[in-house]
Amino acid sequence: MINVKKKKGVIGILTGGGDVPGLNPAIRAVTIRAIREGYRVIGFRRGWAGPLGIIRDKEADNSHCYQILSEEIVNKMGRTGGTFLHSSRTHPGKVVKSEIPEHLQGSYKDELNDMTAEVLKNLDFLGIDYMIPIGGDDTLSYGVRLFKEGVKVVAIPKTMDNDVPGTDYCIGFSTCVSRTIQMCNSLRTSAGSHERILIIEVFGRYAGFTAMLPTMAGAANRCVIPEYKFNIERLTELLVEDRFKNPSKYSIVLVSEGAMFEGGEMVFQNTEKDAYGHMKLGGIGDLVSAQIKELSPKFNNGKRINTINQRLGYLVRGGDPDAIDSVLPMAYGNLALDLILDGIHGRLVVLKNGRYDNVPIEVVISTKKLVDINRYYNKDRLRPIYQSFEMQPLFIMTSES
Repeated sequence: MINVKKKKGVIGILTGGGDVPGLNPAIRAVTIRAIREGYRVIGFRRGWAGPLGIIRDKEADNSHCYQILSEEIVNKMGRTGGTFLHSSRTHPGKVVKSEIPEHLQGSYKDELNDMTAEVLKNLDFLGIDYMIPIGGDDTLSYGVRLFKEGVKVVAIPKTMDNDVPGTDYCIGFSTCVSRTIQMCNSLRTSAGSHERILIIEVFGRYAGFTAMLPTMAGAANRCVIPEYKFNIERLTELLVEDRFKNPSKYSIVLVSEGAMFEGGEMVFQNTEKDAYGHMKLGGIGDLVSAQIKELSPKFNNGKRINTINQRLGYLVRGGDPDAIDSVLPMAYGNLALDLILDGIHGRLVVLKNGRYDNVPIEVVISTKKLVDINRYYNKDRLRPIYQSFEMQPLFIMTSES
């Protein structure tokens, strides 16, 4: 499939990091618009692993690394969740020896290898004129690296944590919030039936948006988030109080996976790190549940209150996108094509203050996007602040302005 006959040029697109609903609609939007504007579109498989693994030989079978996209392909997949191009957390600037593509193992022998030179050669081999990576700050940070190396990059933000800097919204966030609310409401029937305290662990490594918004919507009584180290006794006291006030005798807390006890650190499943240096989070909900059960007699006349402990995990990132994650990716894809048609690159398409826009791609690595706890989080009551909504963006606390 090399030596593709060009019209206006060739656009490469990929999805990296965790899957979210809305990725396939974004791929569809880019592809259909690009084809109609006279471009060919190459979909790279498995994130940055696709452009890294190509064999630069016109006779080689590189189908495991990319495919030519057509309207027929993306129309079929655009209605579904996940990413049909597949994903990975590959970082071509930091490739461990065991993950070096087989045909390059003789050329790279260090334990950790920067293989960006191979990616650049492979993009040139395929005749890529523009790259459109769709991902979170990790995936897009490598897009920044390629941009600095001379590749024409236009990026699209994706992550259910909604923590890519520079934008009020990342693909996947709305569906995550919708599913979290739905599942909280489903689980509350069990909590009420047994008069228990319900602890639900949700995504959110560094930012607590996925715990804050469902709580603000009434799905939970309290939430603990990465931006503020919480006191477990205070949390227990509040939840026992909430349970007492509830005629059905239960209460609910949402726990961000990156939340930390006062004086403690993040809780990890193991010490193994991905290519971007992150260990896999998970388990804080278990610890919170155990300690609440242990501390509950102190605030409940000496009687222990049992808990229900549930980690939502992949349940909120699987399945079809909601309305926002169906419409917004279409807009993001067309924004990316608008920039390409105008010869503009090195940009991140964004939603700011209710309007679509674009910002320099370097914003991805220049700052962190976190919940402003002084403005939006009641640190004593361990829940969002319910005031000053005038002129706020759709999801309230997601603007950095």
